[in-house]
Amino acid sequence: MKLYIKLIFIALFTVLTTNIFAQTDSTATFEVSGNCGMCKSRIEKAAKLTGVESAIWNIEDHKITVKYNFSKVKLASIQQAIAQAGHDTPLFQAPDEVYNKLHECCEYERMGENHTTHEHNGDDDHDHDHDAHAKENGTDNHEEDHNHEHIITGVVVNEDNKASLTPISNVNVKWLEGPKAQVTSNENGVFKIKHDKGNKHLVFSYAGMQPDTIEVKNLHEVLVVHAQNNVLSEVVVSRRKKSSYINALSANRAEILTAQELFKAACCDLSESFETTVSVDVVSNDAVTGSKQIQLLGLSGIYTQLTVENLPGPRGFATPLGLNSIAGTWIESIDISKGIGSVVNGYENMAGQINVELKKPHNSERLFFNAYANNMGRTDVNLNLAQKINDHWSVGLLLHDNFMYNKNMNFSDNGFRDIPVGNLFSGINRWHYENGKGTIAQFGIKYLKDDRTGGQVNFDKSRDKGKTDIYGLGFDNERIEGFAKIGYVFPQNRLRSIGLQLSASNYKQDSYFGLRNYNSEQTNGYANLIFQDIIGSVTHKYKVGASMTYDKYKEDIESNNFDRIETVSGLFAEYTFSPSENFDMVLGLREDYNSLYGWFTTPRLVARYNPFTGNTIRFSTGRGQRTANIFAENMSILASSRTLDYAALKNNQDAYGLRPEVSWNTGITIDQNFQLFGRESGVSVELFHNNFQNQVVIDWENPRTVSIYNLDGKSYSNSLQAEFRFMPAPHFEARMAYRLLDVQTDYKDGKLQKPLTAKHRGFVNLAYNLHSGWSFDYTFNTVGPKRLPSTSANPSAYQLANYSNAYITMNAQISKSFGADKNFTIYVGGENLTNKFQKDPILAFDQPFGQYFDTNLLWGPITGRMFYTGIRYHIK
Repeated sequence: MKLYIKLIFIALFTVLTTNIFAQTDSTATFEVSGNCGMCKSRIEKAAKLTGVESAIWNIEDHKITVKYNFSKVKLASIQQAIAQAGHDTPLFQAPDEVYNKLHECCEYERMGENHTTHEHNGDDDHDHDHDAHAKENGTDNHEEDHNHEHIITGVVVNEDNKASLTPISNVNVKWLEGPKAQVTSNENGVFKIKHDKGNKHLVFSYAGMQPDTIEVKNLHEVLVVHAQNNVLSEVVVSRRKKSSYINALSANRAEILTAQELFKAACCDLSESFETTVSVDVVSNDAVTGSKQIQLLGLSGIYTQLTVENLPGPRGFATPLGLNSIAGTWIESIDISKGIGSVVNGYENMAGQINVELKKPHNSERLFFNAYANNMGRTDVNLNLAQKINDHWSVGLLLHDNFMYNKNMNFSDNGFRDIPVGNLFSGINRWHYENGKGTIAQFGIKYLKDDRTGGQVNFDKSRDKGKTDIYGLGFDNERIEGFAKIGYVFPQNRLRSIGLQLSASNYKQDSYFGLRNYNSEQTNGYANLIFQDIIGSVTHKYKVGASMTYDKYKEDIESNNFDRIETVSGLFAEYTFSPSENFDMVLGLREDYNSLYGWFTTPRLVARYNPFTGNTIRFSTGRGQRTANIFAENMSILASSRTLDYAALKNNQDAYGLRPEVSWNTGITIDQNFQLFGRESGVSVELFHNNFQNQVVIDWENPRTVSIYNLDGKSYSNSLQAEFRFMPAPHFEARMAYRLLDVQTDYKDGKLQKPLTAKHRGFVNLAYNLHSGWSFDYTFNTVGPKRLPSTSANPSAYQLANYSNAYITMNAQISKSFGADKNFTIYVGGENLTNKFQKDPILAFDQPFGQYFDTNLLWGPITGRMFYTGIRYHIK
């Protein structure tokens, strides 16, 4: 395997670098984000470094053409200079502190969608992107009819004879077709005017200047009006933001889900944040605990590294219920990266990484309120507060409260609650500091309290706990965490920086499952020091650093103790080679020492290549390692009557007497963007292979027991996914996808397909948004049959088929935003509209303390059709 990987490295590097180094032209065109003439002036000024002959940025297609002396200045250096002035380029994003200080009309969409760059010999045929082609063909996707209402936003600026731009306040703006509606521009030159049906032309007038009438072709974007030589004229537009996109700036393929994407569903917590993407499955672990897990590439969520702002998220003992602890309204964006990731973030990533970015106090709404309720008895209340104290300090408070008190919800009519009842409260207090001289710090504290009770509908904890009359289970979880991120950017060289990430947490769980008790406590400490710089030029970038993870585990299950202390300390280095805008290659290496298992090495490689316009190919490969927490990560074992051989697991020298899990992940992705119906469309194909060198196998094939042992043989997953994105009509976005999984493991009884994992899945998401504030969202899922663990050893009354049925689910939501700022929203929706739920989620439910009682054979939804409603309100 390792020789195979090395040959791939050599072949890939040879092919790509041969193509790259053949490019020696001194004229280049690439995209630069911006909106208006003020942006144009700023961008062109920043680009004119020593060695640059000319730099011209086109406002309409957002592209700059640069003529430069290759021997005096590198193209990447030009992009870096533009980014430092506040404008994103394909290689660099503008620093947040610079972007946030731009003029109001210059606040463009941050780059991260699909970007194309070219180097050429003045062949302008290669300079046109998809929007330009659309305009040439008369099919510009921004042009549309004017038969609906909307709020038009724009800015008016004056350009003097030195090309300096300043905003003009008190400019009168009105519709030619409806002269009664009139507004004026504010102190920043910005205006907002309501568009009514039939309006097409805006009239601008200002004392001392010649007025002008402008046809509005685009109702989606920001209008920019220039005044030059006392004449108001010229209209350009900015790009429309997308709710989800692929980050073109990263070497690995990162799918970004923004807060707008999350609003397409109820999204009360992180476990419900992936309903509108096919990349991630979220499934229930069993039929009674209410716990959920992520599945990525067909593998359990324990193989996906979950981070919160690149700090460790819920892990270890907190994994089973961790998805419920992060409120959806706290989330600014979610980054989903399949396959292997950066060594900077650690060694545990085996199937991918999901990084959750929370709302920051310095750039989020001053107030955000959300209230949610559904017909099953659940209520959620969320409140976000943010306050800028002064130029340096900001503070934020994020609060979430989840109530569930419907003890009688039981769709399968088996006498067991489908969802445990109780209350979950969580909150974050966070601070942000920035001194404007290169120092940025974020720190805060998080708290979680989760108290829930499940089991039979008539179970009463005070009366029935510890008895065999009525079956019940319960959790009492508490987690507290402190975190800090401190960074310093060197003023003399803004590509050189140093950062320190710190976190410490304590998690306690007291729980019981019938007659079984399970108590655990985890104390964690984490530190990660990162230094980054360039070698000569931005063609060669590197990161080096050191990290330390400390975990103290206390675990007591049925009077069996599995306490341990595990520390992992290591060094890492990552080198990025970016000889052109068309290619990036990232080589990473970690060397770590685990106090239980000794030294281990983590090599990784990621590469991105753009062979032609609109096409991006990415390749990744590397190693991952983790220590299994077999009881916490498979807590559903405890809810059934299956027996466990604790004596075989006792070993104080390592974790449960088991070896660490080790795997190699290799993947290739292809993204192709094109025009369809005159609008932006795209196709993506992904192929990933994960091969375990060792795995802790959880064997369910004997219905009376659960066997846990080290892999003896092979275990792998193959994942193939194809996705098609297009806009069949204005305001209407459609995504369709198909996924094929092949996940197999050598068990003691032979090689078998992973149980309770669908081989086939189909997905459709439709979104239609109107300027009047109405939004309509619909998601369709078809899930293929799943192999069920064998029940052939049970009596015939307690035997199940070898495979489950395929099923279809549908979710839909309608929302309406009100007010001039659209800051008040009402939404209603439904989930599982097909009312498909598993009729027999619990085996031998009539004998909960008998030997055949099993809650782990859940293959489909446990609840049926559900309806909800809610409100959102925010103050910017």
